[in-house]
Amino acid sequence: MNRPNDVPPPRTSRLRVDPVAIAVLALCVGIALVAVALAGAGPSSARGSGDGDAKPPPAKAKSPLKRFGSCAQLGGYARRHAEAVSILRSDGIAADAAGVTGDMAAPSAEAGSAPSADSPTNVQEQGVDEPDLVKVSGTTIFAITDNRLEAVDAGPAGPAVLGAVDLPGGAGEDAYAWGQQLLIVGNRALTISNTDLGREPWTRTIISEIDISDPAAMSVVRTLGFDGSYVSARQTGGTVRVVSSTSPSYPFAGEPVPMADLPSASPRPHGARRWLPQARLRDRASGELTREPLVACDQIRKPRRFSGLEMLSVLTIDLEQGLAPVDADSVMTTGQVVYGSPQALYVATERWHDPVEPQALGSQVTTAIHKFQITDSQETDYVASGRVPGFMLSQWSMSESEGLLRVASTTSPPWDESGRAQKSESFVSVLGQSGDRLVEVGRVGGLGSDERIYAVRFIGEVGYVVTFRQVDPLYTIDLSDPAAPRVLGELKIPGYSAYLHPTGPGRLLGIGQDADADGRTLGVQASLFDVADLTAPTRLASAGFGRGSSSEVEYDHHAFLYSEAERLVVIPLEIWSDPDEQFFGAVAFRIDPAGGFEAPVRLSHGESWRSAIRRSLVLGDRLFTVSARGVMAHDLATLEGRGWAEFVR
Repeated sequence: MNRPNDVPPPRTSRLRVDPVAIAVLALCVGIALVAVALAGAGPSSARGSGDGDAKPPPAKAKSPLKRFGSCAQLGGYARRHAEAVSILRSDGIAADAAGVTGDMAAPSAEAGSAPSADSPTNVQEQGVDEPDLVKVSGTTIFAITDNRLEAVDAGPAGPAVLGAVDLPGGAGEDAYAWGQQLLIVGNRALTISNTDLGREPWTRTIISEIDISDPAAMSVVRTLGFDGSYVSARQTGGTVRVVSSTSPSYPFAGEPVPMADLPSASPRPHGARRWLPQARLRDRASGELTREPLVACDQIRKPRRFSGLEMLSVLTIDLEQGLAPVDADSVMTTGQVVYGSPQALYVATERWHDPVEPQALGSQVTTAIHKFQITDSQETDYVASGRVPGFMLSQWSMSESEGLLRVASTTSPPWDESGRAQKSESFVSVLGQSGDRLVEVGRVGGLGSDERIYAVRFIGEVGYVVTFRQVDPLYTIDLSDPAAPRVLGELKIPGYSAYLHPTGPGRLLGIGQDADADGRTLGVQASLFDVADLTAPTRLASAGFGRGSSSEVEYDHHAFLYSEAERLVVIPLEIWSDPDEQFFGAVAFRIDPAGGFEAPVRLSHGESWRSAIRRSLVLGDRLFTVSARGVMAHDLATLEGRGWAEFVR
């Protein structure tokens, strides 16, 4: 790890207020929305159509974040605020700290993009890879299932299982791992997972470096485990940046923690230990184990106004130098949404609760955004922070273009005096960097009154936003003038799209749910939109895939496949509602050049839930589908099965 002597990102869901929830959420009661500290980072009032120019902060404006000068400063700061946080916890204020109240919980639906040049994974930005369950290197498919990394030959004679390796952090190591994801850098695979330890610190992130140079004899080379929950990661070239969020270790007693029982401030590294995420790097060959804080005290920043004791960390890993991070940066906040462009990494933090003024729980929700520069493969530099009104849907709510950040968000407004929630509203804001602040350049509001965003897609100078309550308004937004974004067109149809994908000039595919007149969902629906005329978008065709059906694409864009050459769409499909009609597989269909859908074809690996197809990809002249059971090859023209490789258990 770097500088040992310095002490070195489906969706938020509605939470029940019960003792267990309060205890768990106590770890994040101070949920950080540095937005509280960014009162001057941008205008607070919404504009109907982006009127006015950018307003840089005053020359004497204070930086939104301040770096700690030493471990003593960090420890002292934490001690001064920890007792107040403990008091809030004992009062049960934390129940909605990390969640959404009322009916405003946003679904984790995301809109997909074309795969990168190096991987068939459906990613948001070209050249920026994202971790997923399945990756490809040459003609070898690597898949994570049942806490194992499987290697499958997808060459002409395939599919055939080549080998497998157990992943660290599983049940065999007295821990429960979940959410495993995979990246590939050269002849190394990087797996990332959250691990429930069943003891304090309760959650740990496990990153494993695996030698895949011989898929038949894969081996774990090193593991890096550190306190906190894995949020997300991005890969540019050979550099991987991992985002995690760590809560400090609190007693679970209902009484406030006396100052005497809190960790002491000390200039020595161990004095701030309890406030810093701890890391363990293990070399599997030599058995060497290194223990030290994940990040140095002087690499941690805090907002001007206290926003909690959680720690958002960004690790920079260059696998050519090994698994130990070559750089680490932290902000005393938490993080929920991560977006990466080729030049920058953005981490967003939603503020549902003020750790200083808990009585403001019903106040307007805001989202703070922190920007990190990633142009140097060996460093990640914090550069600026800003805020937008409301909360975001997912990573697709952000998009960088020519140095400007476009952000789609939905307000969760305060309740009125009668206790009724006021109507929500959605916005698209444009932020520009001015010094160390992200300031508002322009904004357009009024999208989907009393609705919330279900899908977002930015393509060039156009934004597409889907909101929903009973019908699906698809808005087209002109972003050619960043200071004055404006709505050009609107289309209302039953149901909603949770996923948007371009399928050619002037064409947009939506995957979501059909719905009745009362807004009750009926099953998975595909819609093909003509957006050539942005002022008058129309739906050319629609297709339903079974009453009560659902698709992983609705909350994970990595599950979507579109082959432009074949005009082929493949999505996972599950039907649970009818015991006689249950289905666990995928559905494939082609888009007719004339503007319709050809007859859909169901693909299956079996009749049990373990046969559910999670991912699909095109290699050469075959389609491959992947489930927890194994990998099947299909003829690309007929979609008939052409081979099966079953994972050995």
